[in-house]
Amino acid sequence: MTDFPSKEAQQKLLIELAHAKMPFGKYKGKYLVNLPEFYLIWYRQKGFPKGKIGQQLAQMLDIKINGLEPIIYNIQRKFEKR
Repeated sequence: MTDFPSKEAQQKLLIELAHAKMPFGKYKGKYLVNLPEFYLIWYRQKGFPKGKIGQQLAQMLDIKINGLEPIIYNIQRKFEKR
């Protein structure tokens, strides 16, 4: 059985994801939620980078594909970066 993060840990990860910015490349400094979907798809085809940024890019692609960006924008407005 897989252990899932606690509700608090999940909330922390979502807040962190909402405030995450691209650390390199053409879109350096942009919030991940503001990256074009085609760019995230390109990364998926190429292979996401290793580590935390790769996980965040993959998560953001899932969010965008499912049309959930408004949730991320809401989190940005309501919760400060931790």
